[in-house]
Amino acid sequence: MYLIDGHNLIGQLDDISLDDPNDEAKLVQKLIGFAARMNKKCVVIFDQGITGGKSRMSTATVEVVFASPRTNADRVMMERIKHASNPDQWIVVSNDRMVLDAAQNRKMRALKSKDFAPLLKPAPAPQKDKRDKDAGSEVYPSPAEVEAWLKLFNERK
Repeated sequence: MYLIDGHNLIGQLDDISLDDPNDEAKLVQKLIGFAARMNKKCVVIFDQGITGGKSRMSTATVEVVFASPRTNADRVMMERIKHASNPDQWIVVSNDRMVLDAAQNRKMRALKSKDFAPLLKPAPAPQKDKRDKDAGSEVYPSPAEVEAWLKLFNERK
């Protein structure tokens, strides 16, 4: 499980700006893809939502939480770190030294946002075989490969 400071992470991404009014939603979409690829769950905490608490943007794999106006994401993360069950199964992502230290004190893995950001990029699509460019998804052997196989099978008779 990942516990992530959302605005810290957005600040490390080159394709989302903190000035974008939809920055949180864009990060949540990236985290949904990441969670699916990694088969993990994420909790992302953002500073100051209108009411605070769990957001309707949450999914089965990504819980989205906004800090209330009376607190901030770091304090919410510190509370979650303090009360987390199975701390050795958590990875905390933040730029705040106090948050990262608290995570390490609970035997949680701690990552700076800049080190986590590259993990959000999807893996590149596999390259198609050169012989496959006009054949759809099927790969056909070359004439030389056919000859080699025929020779091999004929030798066994």
